[in-house]
Amino acid sequence: MDITVTTTINRDIKTVWDAWNSPDCIVEWNAASADWHTTQSQVDLSVGGRFRHRMEAKDGSMGFDFEGTFTLISAPERLGYVMDDGRKVAVTFQADGEATTVTETFDAESTHTIEQQRDGWHSILMNFKRFVEGGKA
Repeated sequence: MDITVTTTINRDIKTVWDAWNSPDCIVEWNAASADWHTTQSQVDLSVGGRFRHRMEAKDGSMGFDFEGTFTLISAPERLGYVMDDGRKVAVTFQADGEATTVTETFDAESTHTIEQQRDGWHSILMNFKRFVEGGKA
């Protein structure tokens, strides 16, 4: 089953694309809640290139690596990747003047409910929106 989350960001597509793919930016916005953060990010933005984001609870109690391989790069409109667990993700960036709509569609996993997965990915997307619209990108 596919799950989709989307939002519109009040910034131009180049700014949005760059913030989405820059390791320096990713560590600033990539978290689903205030008690988590991304401590490291590596991105080889090329087809066949890899990414790795180290996500950890701020209290140090747990953490994991979110990793995958890029399968599609069409800057600044589309990218695709496969996570190391085999699930596919497609991300589109659609410009509308000075705003950009970001849509992520990803394969569901079986550990968490569809609602939990949608809520988690949407929370991260909303952190991204706040980061970019806040002028930090």
